[in-house]
Amino acid sequence: MVPEAEFSSYYGRPVVKEATWAPLDIAGYLFLGGLAGASSPLAAGAQLSGRPGLARPLKLGAAGAISLSLVALVHDLGRPARFLNMLRVFKPTSPMSVGVWILTAYAPAAGAAALGELVPLGRLQPLAKLGTAAAAMLGPAVASYTGVLIANTATPAWHEGHREMPFVFVGSAASAAAGLGLLGAPLGENTPARRLAVIGALAELGAVRLLQRRVGVVAETYKCGRAGLLMRTAEALTVVGVLGAIRAAHRTRLGAVLSGAALLSASACARFGIFEAGLQSARDPKYTVQPQRERKQAQTP
Repeated sequence: MVPEAEFSSYYGRPVVKEATWAPLDIAGYLFLGGLAGASSPLAAGAQLSGRPGLARPLKLGAAGAISLSLVALVHDLGRPARFLNMLRVFKPTSPMSVGVWILTAYAPAAGAAALGELVPLGRLQPLAKLGTAAAAMLGPAVASYTGVLIANTATPAWHEGHREMPFVFVGSAASAAAGLGLLGAPLGENTPARRLAVIGALAELGAVRLLQRRVGVVAETYKCGRAGLLMRTAEALTVVGVLGAIRAAHRTRLGAVLSGAALLSASACARFGIFEAGLQSARDPKYTVQPQRERKQAQTP
């Protein structure tokens, strides 16, 4: 009898190359970019609805988060010139090229919106309002493009989940922005943040479930090892944060702070968990070979 085939590769080496990105830099970049991108639309809505106490921490948080996100990205690239070199061309088929241009437009807009909260601009106040509007329009793209970016790689856990990954990232970003709003806003103004927490959590948890169900064997990387621990922690913190947002965040300041901290931590854990799952999937040839075989068999009449 022929023994059952084992997944292996030449000299035991992986079939695809593991991403060389530094986990702290790139996973941090994914989290901070999502936080910034989702905070700007929420800040603009808060300003339009007469909630300055909610708009202010979101604007400041968005500017700070996108600044740190860019620092993390440039640090991983090694030299600032490498980031600037990507602005020499615009390639619509490249998520990285599109993303760099989006960041280049979004960061100054978020900075102008935050500046309007820090200093009296006088005649330049319209510039701050324009920055708020521009950041709100570009924010969703900032929050979502990184999901497209990592799904466009050959890393199995990321590429196999290309349909759901942008929704996971947007839901996670929305939860993080809601958490920031709960942390910084007065109780009387945090209703939009509480509602966004529920919407973001449902979108994220639902998309993660769909991803894990659809990708087959690759879903193991999201459930085992360090990635599994991070994803389970993210799910637990999300549930805690949402329940707190529904039941306690409008009653006590402590409830709002704890709920916000849980949602922010959940989003960070999810990004680091997804990043780690990708690294794990690249190390084992099974996660590259088996999905290809299954697709080939499905195509065979």
